[in-house]
Amino acid sequence: MKVLSLYVENDTPVHKLAPSTKLWYAFASVIITFLFGSLWIGALLLSISLLLSLVAKVFRHMLKLIGAVLIVSLTMLLIQGMYYQGNETLFFSLWKFHFYKEGLIHAVLLILRVFNMIVSFGILILTTKPSDLVTDLVQNGLSPRFGYVLSSVLQIIPQMISTSHTIIDAQKSRGLDTEGSVLKKLKAFFALIAPLVLSSLVEARERAVAIELRGFSIEGARTFVNPIVESNADRWIKMFTKALVIFAIAWRVLLWIIQR
Repeated sequence: MKVLSLYVENDTPVHKLAPSTKLWYAFASVIITFLFGSLWIGALLLSISLLLSLVAKVFRHMLKLIGAVLIVSLTMLLIQGMYYQGNETLFFSLWKFHFYKEGLIHAVLLILRVFNMIVSFGILILTTKPSDLVTDLVQNGLSPRFGYVLSSVLQIIPQMISTSHTIIDAQKSRGLDTEGSVLKKLKAFFALIAPLVLSSLVEARERAVAIELRGFSIEGARTFVNPIVESNADRWIKMFTKALVIFAIAWRVLLWIIQR
């Protein structure tokens, strides 16, 4: 049975890293960009994440994730450039709209943070099987129940996409016209949404039954079919990212105390 996920199968150094190592990198990358309001740090971490996506050969898939928030990013650039509360220095004017240097810099910082979050966690999702991620987290002390919920969340989007395609094909075979005017597309949408919701409810029930069948309520030590083994590279990367997070938090707290 094929497991639906966003995972892109490849044999690269990034794929071989333990899931928890990539999770720590994504977490550290996001935390540092939010703790330091620096364009250079944001650009550096985004560049590292993009380089890792190239090494993992998932850059093409990453562009799709970035494209999904491109319109939102452009909106932030326009709004912050004109209405940011710290605006003082006029950068340029376009017709009746005035854009300020402070607002544009703040908008670029926000965009870097959003893009870095998407790319860093995108690397985790695109290079890690959901089952491996859950297994690694459970091995490190996560509740098996929560691990199963996390696995379901990671698979819900690709499952719904696959189910929607199946429903659309079935509706087309019954003569439903899904192309043409906005009214026809709206009618096709309502014909899609009802079966999609019902199938999601059925799947939720099946998952609840599967939890009981797999003995999730049983207490005691658990064994794993495919345990995740960490390499020396995983340990060093984890130590480095944890040290960076601790340093970033300590530095931010120190700056806060000095500024008071």
